[in-house]
Amino acid sequence: MSVYDLVIVGAGPAGLAAAIAAKEHGLRTVVLEKGVVVNTILHFPLNMVFFTTPELLEIGGLPFVTPYEKPTRAEALRYYRRVVDTFQLAIEMGQTVTAVTKEGELFAVATSSADGPRRWLARAVVIATGAYDLPNRMDIPGEDLPHVSHYYTEAHPYFRKKVVIVGGANSTADAALEMYRAGVHVTIVHRGDDWHKGLKYWVRPDLENRVKEASIVARLGATVTRITAKAVEIVRKDGTPESLPADAVFLLTGYHSDTTFLANAGVTFDPVGLEPTHDPETFETNVPGVYVIGNVTTGKQTNRIFIENGRFHGKKVVDVIAQRLAAQDEAASDIVRG
Repeated sequence: MSVYDLVIVGAGPAGLAAAIAAKEHGLRTVVLEKGVVVNTILHFPLNMVFFTTPELLEIGGLPFVTPYEKPTRAEALRYYRRVVDTFQLAIEMGQTVTAVTKEGELFAVATSSADGPRRWLARAVVIATGAYDLPNRMDIPGEDLPHVSHYYTEAHPYFRKKVVIVGGANSTADAALEMYRAGVHVTIVHRGDDWHKGLKYWVRPDLENRVKEASIVARLGATVTRITAKAVEIVRKDGTPESLPADAVFLLTGYHSDTTFLANAGVTFDPVGLEPTHDPETFETNVPGVYVIGNVTTGKQTNRIFIENGRFHGKKVVDVIAQRLAAQDEAASDIVRG
């Protein structure tokens, strides 16, 4: 079986940046991706516009060309496809990592796929699985009903319907405004007394004005207690219970990574925030030779790392890995010569 210098788990922007850096160092590398290239961006809302400029999404020095000040989801997908083709990155898609184990001096990365299980041997492993796999559940009755979702895609299916959105950050604001403009009757429920402090500055006035004119109904300082087939039951700030009619419900309460295989590999986590234990300078976990980069480093605090800053992790971690592998090779050569 072939041995790779580096296996990268996840083909998002951070993982792709690491693969580019590994190629520049001459490391034999493969990227394992359970879905498709930039799988998270694929599952963003169809009409999403990034709230950053295109150059802040660039990796590998490849220009992100767009006529718009802020690029769209479709443009980002096209850009990252071009990244993969330009750098001829080795990516194996449809490979879900199930285990990372130590075998002597190497790591064995086990995957499952439509073609059956596979094993990949590597001298080092970088985990770049992002933080969009698992929603932060509310654990309330009715959360798993068929008309309830933790992911928003588009507005049209909800035309003239009553929709309740739970949350108070950017995803909630974007979904609420888009649905309102598509003829949806929108109610927002947020446990805070104000919108999230990170709400985009150009979106906040739009949302506040729509609430002020009652085009969008908002229940701030409210708590959701249960969801039924036709309503969302809440307790308002003053303690008054209220039943909000709902044909559909979106629980946009944030997400976190599925790091089960990391835990099984021996990586420890903060018990509350779920951040994996790692050195912030080298990105190495408490398991020597296993590294984490991008949003997976944040646990539940996903608002700390975005593409804009996570894209730099790839080069930093590969520089560390390349230096260590070179030192190991030199030491092995000294033994042979000795």
